[in-house]
Amino acid sequence: MRLSTVLFVALFALSPSLQARPAAPPRAITPRGPLAAEELNNIAVFKASSPSVVNITALGLERDFFSLDVQQVPQGTGTGFVWDVQGHVVTNFHVIQGASGARVTLADQSSYKAELVGAFPDRDIAVLKIAAPAAKLRALPVGSSRDLQVGQKVYAIGNPFGLDQTLTTGIVSALNREIESVTRRTIKGGIQTDAAINPGNSGGPLLDSAGRLIGVNTAIFSPSGASAGIGFAIPVDEVNRIVPRLIRDGRMVRPSLGVTGGGAEINRALGLPKGVALLRVQRNGPAARAGLKPFTRGDNGIVQGDVITAVDDEAVETMDDMLTVLERLEPGNPCTLTIWRAGATRKQTVTLAESED
Repeated sequence: MRLSTVLFVALFALSPSLQARPAAPPRAITPRGPLAAEELNNIAVFKASSPSVVNITALGLERDFFSLDVQQVPQGTGTGFVWDVQGHVVTNFHVIQGASGARVTLADQSSYKAELVGAFPDRDIAVLKIAAPAAKLRALPVGSSRDLQVGQKVYAIGNPFGLDQTLTTGIVSALNREIESVTRRTIKGGIQTDAAINPGNSGGPLLDSAGRLIGVNTAIFSPSGASAGIGFAIPVDEVNRIVPRLIRDGRMVRPSLGVTGGGAEINRALGLPKGVALLRVQRNGPAARAGLKPFTRGDNGIVQGDVITAVDDEAVETMDDMLTVLERLEPGNPCTLTIWRAGATRKQTVTLAESED
C-alpha cells in the first residue's frame, strides 16, 4: 500500500466526527400524483403491442476448422412483428438477406425455427413463418399511412443492438420521403421519424398513438451508424398491399406492360415531354396489342414512338415511377395509360400480363 493511501486511511480512522455515527434511516418516499395522460398512453401502447414484436436471428453456415462439420451460427439480429395467428412474421428483407436460416424469438422468450414464405427486395419486405401455438401469436392492429400528419406521435418497438423489447418515442418528422431499397429501387412515400432507431430495429413496427401499425422501420440516416434522430419507415399501405401477395404467391408477381423505357436523357435529347419514352415494345405483349410503338431509328432520323405520361391518371416520369404504380395492380387487371405521340395525347386501356422475372 502506498504511503499516501496509508495516511489517508489513518486520518479518517482517527477523525472524532466518525467515531460516534448518527442514525441514518432511509429517506421518506415522496408521494407522486397520477401519471400524466401521455405517460399512461405510452405504457398502454407498449403493453398492448410488445407481445407482437419479435427478435429475429439470421443464421449463416460455418465450417468447423478441425472437424470440417458445417453448422448454422448467428450472423445478425433484427426485429419483426406477428402478422397473423397462422404464424406469419413480417420483417425487412435485409434482415435475412444472405442467411441460410432464421430463428424467431417471441416476447415470452420462446424460440422457433422460421421458414421463408416470400420476399420482395424492391420494397425491403420479407415474410417468415413459425410453428408457434396460435395462443402465443398476437397480431398487431393495422392502421393507415395515407392520412398521417407531420407532428403526430409515433412509437417504435424493437431490438436495437440486441436489446429486445425496447420502446422509443417521437413524432412523424416528414412524409413522402424516398428510401433506397437493397436493389436500389426507390421506396416512395417513406415516413421520417425522430423516434430513436438503431441497428437491430430494422423490421420492427412503427405505431401511432392508438397502437396501430403505420410503418416498418427500415433505415437510419447517421454519419456514426447509430441514431441521429432521422429514421425511416416503409408506409403500412405498401406493407398491407405486398404482404398478402407474398403469403399467397410466395413472391411478388409483377404485372407487366411488356415495354422497356428510356431515361430522362432520352426525353431531353429528343425534346419529349416528361414520361417514359418507349425504346422496346415486347411482341404480342399488352402494350403491343394495344398499339403502342417504340421510338426507332429510320433512314431519315428518329421515328416517333410513344411516351407514357400517366398510369390511371397518376403522372409518371421514369420507369421506376411506372413500376411503382403498376405494382399496386395485379396481372389481369386493366389500367388506363395516358400516351403522348408526336404532339398528340390519347388514353388507352391495357390489360396487364404477368412479368417473366
